[in-house]
Amino acid sequence: MATEKIVNYTAEQTAELIEAYTASPTKATVEALAAKMGKSARSIVAKLAKEKVYVSKAKEAGKREMLKAEMVAEIAAEIGVAEETLESLEKATGPALLKVLHALRGD
Repeated sequence: MATEKIVNYTAEQTAELIEAYTASPTKATVEALAAKMGKSARSIVAKLAKEKVYVSKAKEAGKREMLKAEMVAEIAAEIGVAEETLESLEKATGPALLKVLHALRGD
């Protein structure tokens, strides 16, 4: 028994996918191609990734304005006390410290 390979995408379809996606690499393009070819958007993305055309969006790590230690130092300076007396503030969340700092500055 010889098993035949089932082809999901013909060479022409693959070429069309690559051409369309490289011209406009958007989610809308993927969805339009999926509708046109009767495939799921996920299938289109998988094929583009296999062809090394699709590159997923890099997830952006949370960016901090400053380190917690720096925020505590500035809070200490704003209220006129030594940093050491406020060192336990570093255990607070960064966004909370930033709000306190902005409130003290009047931002």
